[in-house]
Amino acid sequence: MVGCILTGHGTFADGVGGALEMVGGPQSNFQKVTFLEEEAAEFPAKLAGAIQEMAEKCGEVVVFCDLLGGTPFNQAMMAAAGTPGVRVVTGANLPMLLECMSLRNDSTTGEELVQTAVEIGQMGIAAPVLDATAADEPEDGDGI
Repeated sequence: MVGCILTGHGTFADGVGGALEMVGGPQSNFQKVTFLEEEAAEFPAKLAGAIQEMAEKCGEVVVFCDLLGGTPFNQAMMAAAGTPGVRVVTGANLPMLLECMSLRNDSTTGEELVQTAVEIGQMGIAAPVLDATAADEPEDGDGI
């Protein structure tokens, strides 16, 4: 199974990772790595260590980052360059993670997860407008 790491600024990884587990249940071979300002000096080693450990365990790793060009992304790219089988995806969002985690099995490749992440991540972005007349109609489904 492809290992997955979620990282980002502040409590992004904990927050989105917690939402992922709330909706999708506990995730195996999944780790959250936070980047807190007060721990900035330790972050490169912390992320590189998590990536190396996951790569040794799983063979392939996808690192999901919050922001293109930010420190978590930059550090993930540097760590990925020195570790075979590691790919980095930026712009991580909950729909992307839910779909990717649900697809993982023993035959899924890192490349398949990356392609899914980009496709579903973009589909998860929308700006719907609620029609005032629709507000009076009963809701379908059981949303959380």
